[in-house]
Amino acid sequence: MFKFYRVAGTAGAIVTCPLEVVKTRLQSSSSGFYPPPVNKELTSGHVTCKSFPKPEQRRRLCTGGYTRHALIALSHFGASSTPGGTPHSHSAPSVYQCIRYIVQNEGTRALFKGLGPNLVGVAPSRAIYFCAYSKSKIAFNTIFAPDTALVHVFSAFCAGFVACTLTNPIWFVKTRLQLDHRTNKITAMECVQRIYRQSGILGFYKGIIASYVGISETVIHFVIYEAVKATLAAYKTNGADDRKSLRDFLEFMAAGSFSKTIASTIAYPHEVARTRLREEGTKYQTFWQTLKIVHAEEGLHGLYRGLTTHLIRQIPNTAIIMATYEAVVYLLSRHFHERSLSSLANSGETKFYAEPKGKRELA
Repeated sequence: MFKFYRVAGTAGAIVTCPLEVVKTRLQSSSSGFYPPPVNKELTSGHVTCKSFPKPEQRRRLCTGGYTRHALIALSHFGASSTPGGTPHSHSAPSVYQCIRYIVQNEGTRALFKGLGPNLVGVAPSRAIYFCAYSKSKIAFNTIFAPDTALVHVFSAFCAGFVACTLTNPIWFVKTRLQLDHRTNKITAMECVQRIYRQSGILGFYKGIIASYVGISETVIHFVIYEAVKATLAAYKTNGADDRKSLRDFLEFMAAGSFSKTIASTIAYPHEVARTRLREEGTKYQTFWQTLKIVHAEEGLHGLYRGLTTHLIRQIPNTAIIMATYEAVVYLLSRHFHERSLSSLANSGETKFYAEPKGKRELA
């Protein structure tokens, strides 16, 4: 089972890695896809002593801190902007435009930044999560009414908490690698050493609060998924026959996609906050402070940057994972059930042949 998850997870991670890089860049404060945010005074059209860029702003602009958009940022100083507009009021670039931008400026290999940690963490993360979810579900079924929404909520929360705590360092390194805009990319080990030198062990847990808040997404996802699955099961007409068909697994995929879309949309701001907290050398310190700053500077749109890319990557992945999970559980349960029936049949068969033999001997 673990090997199956590893193969499926590895293939999914490789295929969706470019989308993961684009999503992470869009969530960050220095993606390169947007002009950098500037003070409202700088776009008011009135040139005052405050309208000139500060020394640190000039330094970032002149040294290429904002790649490709440095000229755009310079042209905004003291220039008029659209009435009522904000530094981020322009339309978001498409996924294709983001991918093309990365390839042109950093090369094709940049689309696979962070793939190493992703491959290392995806299989253990899924295995830990589903194992914890199954064990928690069994435990909570003995405490609450079995297979109710309350059981699913607590089970999903416990599973998410365990998985986040154990795997957060892996995802932290992955995010740092994906946010690295340099063409001469650093290795995962160099990134680990750099984080450890700067912040120690605790440095690998920056953004962990956002990850804990993100458990709500998984909770919502599983509650909706279990409810949809139960509704579909209620319409079955096969009576006591528990065999699954291709249609059943397609329904599992549809239920997983539907529930994940709703859950991701509701809980998405935590993803933006987590990425910003994992950035190097930024003003973001705590989860709620990050949400407040992003909303104040970029509006509600800023809290949902990269959502489309996230859904494009996550929904098919979730559909496959849920169908795979249900298939593995079904096959294992059928296997052990058939083995038990076979053992009972064999024991009965032995008695059947033994009895006539005894009668023949008596005759």
